Amino acid sequence: MRKPQELDREVEQSVADKRSYERLIDRLSVASVDKHYEPYIDIDWDAPEMAIDPNDERWALPPIDPLGGHPWYQAQPPEIRAQIGLWRVATAMKIGVQFENLLKRGLLSYALPLPNGSSEFRYVYHEVIEEGHHGMMFQEFVNRTAMPIPGLPKGLSLLAPAVVPLGRWFPGLFFFFVLGGEDPIDHVQRKMIARGDALHPLVERIIRIHVAEEARHLSFARHYLRRRIPRVGWVRKQIVGIAIPMILGIMARQMLAPSPSMIRRFKIPSEVIDEVYRNNPDARAEVSASLDKVRSLAYELKLMNRLNRPIWKAFDIWEPPA
Repeated sequence: MRKPQELDREVEQSVADKRSYERLIDRLSVASVDKHYEPYIDIDWDAPEMAIDPNDERWALPPIDPLGGHPWYQAQPPEIRAQIGLWRVATAMKIGVQFENLLKRGLLSYALPLPNGSSEFRYVYHEVIEEGHHGMMFQEFVNRTAMPIPGLPKGLSLLAPAVVPLGRWFPGLFFFFVLGGEDPIDHVQRKMIARGDALHPLVERIIRIHVAEEARHLSFARHYLRRRIPRVGWVRKQIVGIAIPMILGIMARQMLAPSPSMIRRFKIPSEVIDEVYRNNPDARAEVSASLDKVRSLAYELKLMNRLNRPIWKAFDIWEPPA
């Protein structure tokens, strides 16, 4: 399998003119044909080494994890430490299922009015198919844990479908939503691979497939925004500029912070959550770091100004430009 960094370099082209942009999109489509995965072909779900045992100590959070290194967590029996770690992995995958459901519907809404011969139409359908495979892959993992994983909190799950019409009526904002959901988890997964974490083989296989294909999806979103945002009107730019930090702040924390269901299930004391996440500078720095690429894109597209900077700061994801 090619490294994710190689896939990133493969699609770094200029989008200054329409022909360059269309050549880029065509290359992404070809890459989707040349290198793609099928969740029930490329993962041997029933192999003995892929079996999920909730008490397997490989699920335990590492000491470098904010919760994994806390005395409360370290004092738990080994099977509870393992179950907390597995719950967290499964929650991230369930949220991935829910997020990608919105993503696919928004992409199809975006593709519907595209003209005949559009390079974007073909690429978007490749991405929808790949995201469908990711959703199947994530849900199969969740099913095999036999844990009652809810995913998104109920309030957010009720509001989330409002994102779908943006694919048709406000695609510039929709594709920032895409980056807000995909960039944080891509950041975490790449770090896990780079660190050489001792991952369960099933999780490692899922992560490597996801990272490889998401490189194309993230590239499309970024290049789409680089080409289209400079062409939208002033009012829409201001709306995007105000909405971006809200989307990023909410999405990154859903991906990286402990879920309310996990806190309830394992009766994690509120003061522990305060120490390791809410009041922990390292945890806040990790959320901010997970948004480096999309925040840099917002700077590049001149979507930050004095009006929306306080919103970035309120969500604790503000960093000055490099």
